[in-house]
Amino acid sequence: MNTSEEVLPQTRLGATLTRSGARFAVRAPEAGSVSVCVFDAADIERSRHELTAGEDGVFFGIVEGLKPGDRYGLRADGPWSPETGHRFDPAKLLVDPYAIRIDRPFAYDPRLSVFGEDTASLTPKAVLEAPLPPLNPGHPALTPGGLIYELPVRAFTMLHPEVPEEDRGTLRALAHPAVLDHLVSLNVGAVELLPVAAWIDERHLPPLGLTNAWGYNPVTMLALDPRLAPGGIADLRFAVEALHAAGIGTILDVVYNHTGESDNHGPTLSLRGLGNATYYRHESDNPGQPVNDTGCGNTLACDRPAVQELVLTALRHFVVQAGVDGFRFDLAPILGRDDEGFSADADLLKAIIDDPVLHDRVMVAEPWDIGPGGYQLGNFQPPWLEWNDLARDDIRRFWRGDKGMTGPLATRLSGSSDVFGGNRARKTRSVNFVAAHDGFPLGDIVTYAHKHNEVNGEDNRDGHDANHSWNNGVEGPSDDPAIRNARTADAKALIATLFSSRGTLLLTAGDEFGHSQKGNNNAYAQDNEITWRDWSAMDRERLEFTRAWSALRSRNPSLSRMAFLQDADGSALPDQVEWMTPDGRNMTPGDWENPELGAFLMVLGPPGHRIAVLFNRGHDAVGVQLPAPSGHWAPATPGLRADGMAPGRSVIAWEETAANA
Repeated sequence: MNTSEEVLPQTRLGATLTRSGARFAVRAPEAGSVSVCVFDAADIERSRHELTAGEDGVFFGIVEGLKPGDRYGLRADGPWSPETGHRFDPAKLLVDPYAIRIDRPFAYDPRLSVFGEDTASLTPKAVLEAPLPPLNPGHPALTPGGLIYELPVRAFTMLHPEVPEEDRGTLRALAHPAVLDHLVSLNVGAVELLPVAAWIDERHLPPLGLTNAWGYNPVTMLALDPRLAPGGIADLRFAVEALHAAGIGTILDVVYNHTGESDNHGPTLSLRGLGNATYYRHESDNPGQPVNDTGCGNTLACDRPAVQELVLTALRHFVVQAGVDGFRFDLAPILGRDDEGFSADADLLKAIIDDPVLHDRVMVAEPWDIGPGGYQLGNFQPPWLEWNDLARDDIRRFWRGDKGMTGPLATRLSGSSDVFGGNRARKTRSVNFVAAHDGFPLGDIVTYAHKHNEVNGEDNRDGHDANHSWNNGVEGPSDDPAIRNARTADAKALIATLFSSRGTLLLTAGDEFGHSQKGNNNAYAQDNEITWRDWSAMDRERLEFTRAWSALRSRNPSLSRMAFLQDADGSALPDQVEWMTPDGRNMTPGDWENPELGAFLMVLGPPGHRIAVLFNRGHDAVGVQLPAPSGHWAPATPGLRADGMAPGRSVIAWEETAANA
């Protein structure tokens, strides 16, 4: 082994192929030794090479004779002192945190948690691979106010009849013309892929015969899960390029708040074996006890340089190697936490925004975790976008019929200035959604008043209880035409309300055609027909309705602008809004305070190019008196009755055309 520092700069961590072999650099600050173990095609260790300790806890060295495709793992020795947070175990084969490819998926085995138990046969091996030619991505495809389509890669295409069987459930399926045509028909600005980094099942799932279907339990940050990407990063690049060619961006949902190594009873797979006390947060008065601000057993110490370096490297990797347009950060406050709590000015959050590779990418925060002060909606700084659960809940509650919801809904339609209007901000940073992967799909919101998670094996204890959902008279499926029609109307109303709101939108895959999870609002462990989108059972009427509303939003900037709506003052400014009753009156304080107000109009846009949207949550049809036009009004969306009345439980839009148009 060559350990000359002149040929081994220690600033690049991981494995790098050279002309004569591969050089390795591994950060393990408290370790006494680190070795590279090389494996043959039969998964037998053929050689072991101890690395040299350098500065800042980095071990380094060159192994001659290695070539692309060779496989390796790491072993680290050091103190076994769980009470002080140190869990070094040289019997554990470890995956290089900077590996860009692994040879198989992770699979949970109790032996991964047993001290002294050799795990070489259980742990995936990192695969040596030269990087692809670097990309210099242009401006992200997603424009502000556009539509993000949240997409679970495997569940989205497992049942797609036009995707070849060998590609179903993989990233390559996203490049299929039938998939692209569907996304284009919805005017999708960017797909948001549920986690694609390699993950492991939570240890309670295998005994239940279940597997993690979402991927929010990652072990690696750079290496993709082989089930989704058998060809590694090249598969992601292939999908991103096909999506870009169709005018669609790609946002990756990334999990940099915890890893699948879980709590003190979890497996040792990578970071735990290289520096448990360095990479994870622990209780200040009990250094052997992991902080659990994530609810997943451990919490990454994102205020520490070792973790920051890993996160930034992973983000840059996906931009330079695959051309992704942005990232959605799961439990994002963790990235801004230190011993004192959350700060929007935290080093890692600023480093992401200021990074020369990342600075122009779309950054979306899920602005909550379960730690102290974990609810941080509105507290991230521009240019961060934020998932807005208030929009989700207020839209649902309005259509459920909760009293006093007219004002809250108008606030959400206007961009949620109560949340994002601080520091004299004029534009919203809200990502509005009605449903997401976590919770009921949109169709189940109007079909189930309560969660039904028994198949998850936790006696229905898991998942949220406050769903703000309703069932229209019967819990679950019904053959009653009246109930089915009511559910269809309510689902359409939710979709139309979402597309009427100011902000960036998020629609979960399948909600446009009636996907159901049979009342399961926590389907993370259901890699089966519960989460797989059934293309053969698609509700085409609902799909066409969604397409119509998306087309309206795409062609009418009054809906998709990001500036907060402001009450009209008689000027022609584009972000003014008139709130009116269906009979054409401007709404009064009494109207706003009416807890059971059934319908109202939102009118916005410059004269001659206005758009009017009626929200009728009542069960009776209403006549509508639109404002005097500069030209003429015409219906812009489906649903208006032949007599010009707006049906009960509906959202109807009209567009104004100037007289000289």
